[in-house]
Amino acid sequence: MTSQMTFHPQPTAGTPSPWAFPAPQRLTLGNGITVLHCHRPGQQLVAVDLVVDAPLAAEPTGLDGVANILARALNEGTEHHTAEEFAAELERAGATLDAHADHPAIRVSLEVPASRLERGLTLLADALRAPALPEDEIERLVANRLDEITHELANPARRAAKALYAALFDATDRLSRPRSGTADTVRTIDRAAVHAFYRAHVRPGTTTAVVVGDLTGTDLPALLDSTLGTWTADPAEPSVHAPVTADDKGRVIIVDRPGSVQTQLLIGRIGPDRHDPTWAAQILGTYCLGGTLTSRLDRVLREEKGYTYGVRAFAQPLRSAADGSGRALLAISGSVDTASTAPALADTWTILRTLAAEGLTDAERDEAVQFLVGVAPLKYETAGSVAGTLADQVEQYLPDDYQAEVYRQLAELGTEAATEAVVAAFPPDRLVTVLVGDASVIGDAVRDLGIGEVTVVAN
Repeated sequence: MTSQMTFHPQPTAGTPSPWAFPAPQRLTLGNGITVLHCHRPGQQLVAVDLVVDAPLAAEPTGLDGVANILARALNEGTEHHTAEEFAAELERAGATLDAHADHPAIRVSLEVPASRLERGLTLLADALRAPALPEDEIERLVANRLDEITHELANPARRAAKALYAALFDATDRLSRPRSGTADTVRTIDRAAVHAFYRAHVRPGTTTAVVVGDLTGTDLPALLDSTLGTWTADPAEPSVHAPVTADDKGRVIIVDRPGSVQTQLLIGRIGPDRHDPTWAAQILGTYCLGGTLTSRLDRVLREEKGYTYGVRAFAQPLRSAADGSGRALLAISGSVDTASTAPALADTWTILRTLAAEGLTDAERDEAVQFLVGVAPLKYETAGSVAGTLADQVEQYLPDDYQAEVYRQLAELGTEAATEAVVAAFPPDRLVTVLVGDASVIGDAVRDLGIGEVTVVAN
């Protein structure tokens, strides 16, 4: 008996559903915490992101890194629980709690199942309201950070970033120094310093909470009042961020690493941040330059020349202000084999000059828009990704509909606008180039390129 196979018609694609970045609602708790909340049906893992107004610029002189140690210590117990008990309580709630310090603020993130949201928020409130900051845990965190610094100095990408920031920014600007401190400053941090920074800067009145997830059946204002609303402290004025300025005169800094078989490249300057009307065009043009494997930088340096496994161009906001005086780091990053260092730099400068002379193509623009706009519904599938972006908008003093507006602009931008923005972002004569590699091998060839004065510094 011969069996027969039944073939069903091939499925056809349906009509795409309209999508827009989620719009949050706002409320304010009695203790002054500003809340942005966003109901996302089906997102049973609720994300809570807090933006705590404790910027790195507020760290006392000689205590760079104290904000980072404080952020890490928020997980190390409260007046009600030891560090071990607190970790066990989070585990029983199915929750994770993380915190880190960056230039604009301390960010605290909680993810917890919607069914245990009250317990998760209670633990979060305890961590903020009454952290134990035990001396032995502070000592352990300091020791861990010192170990990390040793490893970071051995990491070419981290070493390049440290050199670039030190070159771009004045030594008095906190941006010029490592976010989590240096070995010299971290060694001086003790419990008293951490507690003093906590008391001075961690206040509900200058904190914003973002809550995203399935909030069906949840009386969110009442729940927040009974948890985060129990945190009280003296009033505080919001931080005032200084304008970002930098010296982006074209020059080259070689961080000497004798015997290195590769050179780490980091080429950068500062430029417009998200307050600038050209930001969307800058994102689009930068993606065409170095956002993907098919971008101009990769097509030449990776595919045609084989210098590298990949080079990327990006824009990263540094420190924003409500008055628009903030700036972003605009950079090109990658690594090449040592012998290809000068040729790769020469080709990079040729790419930038050709871009300025001839512009982007419509095909490049169309491919970039298709990716940047088309991937957005996938990028923001989780509550955590939505909450993180909303929290970014808070710390950068942007309106609640900012991200939705950026996607609208990206879809409408033309090739000429993207070209103008990326050419303005990466002028070949205004780029600071950091190379982490063997100066004895690459130094002379790099000098011959004429892309700026070359300085060699010890690793």
